[in-house]
Amino acid sequence: MFYGLAMTTSDDVRAIALSLPETTEKIAWSMPTFRVAGKMFATLPEDETSMAVRCPKVEREELVLAEPEKFWVAAHEASSAWVRVRLAALDDLDELRDILLDSWRQAAPAALLE
Repeated sequence: MFYGLAMTTSDDVRAIALSLPETTEKIAWSMPTFRVAGKMFATLPEDETSMAVRCPKVEREELVLAEPEKFWVAAHEASSAWVRVRLAALDDLDELRDILLDSWRQAAPAALLE
């Protein structure tokens, strides 16, 4: 199924993530990771067709059940508060921005959120 006019890419993830206050990019586990105040809030795993973001477990289960074409939980992340997002399934850059911003807020220090 084709979503939107243009598929969301890893370049879009990088551009939006790095536009958030005090965000840095660091390679860890052979993949790009995005951090605020040293805490990871997003990664670009595998072939960069998906991303992993912070997501409270309660919300994560709801997301996966409601939109399994967009969201899933990787086996090694089942016990942590992360969810995977298929970039091609996102509606547009606004949805990508909202997801990244929500994850960033979970990792950012309180002083940045004021």
